[in-house]
Amino acid sequence: MQNVMNFIINDILREPAIFLGLIAFMGLLIQKKEFTEIISGTVKTIVGVVILDIGVGILVGSILPLAGAFGVVYQMPAEYTFAPETMTYGMDTFLATYGTDIGIVMLSAFILNLIIARFTKWKNVFLTGHMLFWFPVVFMSVGINAGMSGIGVVIFSVIATTLYMVVSMALVRPLVKLTTGSDSFTLGHPTVGLSLIAAYVGKLVGNKEKSTEDVKFPKSLEFLREITITSTLVIFIAYLAIIVILTVQGQVAGVVLEADNNVILHAFMQSISFGAGLTVMLQGVRMMLAEIVPAFKGISDKIIPNAVPGLDCPLVFPYAPNAVIIGFIVSMITSTLTLIIIGTTGAFSFVILPLIITCFFEIGTGAVFANATGGLKGAIVGSAVAGVVMMIFMGLSLPFFADTIADWMLIFGGNDFSILGVLGGLIARIFGG
Repeated sequence: MQNVMNFIINDILREPAIFLGLIAFMGLLIQKKEFTEIISGTVKTIVGVVILDIGVGILVGSILPLAGAFGVVYQMPAEYTFAPETMTYGMDTFLATYGTDIGIVMLSAFILNLIIARFTKWKNVFLTGHMLFWFPVVFMSVGINAGMSGIGVVIFSVIATTLYMVVSMALVRPLVKLTTGSDSFTLGHPTVGLSLIAAYVGKLVGNKEKSTEDVKFPKSLEFLREITITSTLVIFIAYLAIIVILTVQGQVAGVVLEADNNVILHAFMQSISFGAGLTVMLQGVRMMLAEIVPAFKGISDKIIPNAVPGLDCPLVFPYAPNAVIIGFIVSMITSTLTLIIIGTTGAFSFVILPLIITCFFEIGTGAVFANATGGLKGAIVGSAVAGVVMMIFMGLSLPFFADTIADWMLIFGGNDFSILGVLGGLIARIFGG
């Protein structure tokens, strides 16, 4: 039995391509499609997810050096840096220690989500495999950090993870429908809090009739309408800016950025990688959506009537790619300014690093929604506000992860992980006491 559970948790649920491929296979089988259609739909779903994951991996790899460089540039007075050696666990040790418990939470929460979708009006099913893993990690870590242990922390994490999945997918679903013009999927991703902020701020200040995608470029600049070119140029400019700042500070930019050749050429190639990664990711998105949504209809019709899958956030990027870049640029500016203010005022007694990955994925998603509610102006202002709030979320949440996964949160937090860290941490402290 233990081997079966380990197989399900480690080889299926934690592998997004296999997990979604299995969902597609079941959906097509239930619809009694021809054998060739079943095989084709299943394989294309798996390939689409793999392409998406490869694209995301390239994106993250190309912008992580920027995060490290910003950390060198904005070294702020701090009593505690959340370095792994100063923590009880750190992410690697935490996963090694509590991996089995996390797997139990993950599987239990998913089953409860299915039951809730089957028998209540909450018809959304969380299918973002890697996020299905990380939310239990977040709740387990705040529980352990608060002093909980044993079956108590497992039960707490199962309930908290299930509630988050059910509520978050329902909250963001209207925005997905507004943006895509379809109610065929919602999001299962920690972008919900920042997306709601960006979207509703955008609605207050903007005009949805003036879209980010209608921006007029002079003929000489029409090439900027290509998202691959625009994204490459934006990242290259960001690299050039950080190289200049490092040089002015007396730092060796090539060493900080870990360049193995000329630092400008290194920056250029990292930027090209980013553009390539975005192109690959969007291709995976299109391929996966074309297969998983029709396939999931079989499960929706036969097993969980009217069910809607909760999927990864890049699925909304093709609906407003200009908004994604705008959200990234604007939130990088406002979050960096917020970071400087935090550092100079001593608002938090620990170091916070720029959240480049969160700016791109979470606030990029929020900008797509803000464009749907408030157009170009809405996307700009909504992203600006989200960039500030993101850093505040991060600062407030880190103490709740201080002895567990704060080192990981410094890179991937500021989003729903941080919001849940505060809310879940406060509740866990009551029971962990």
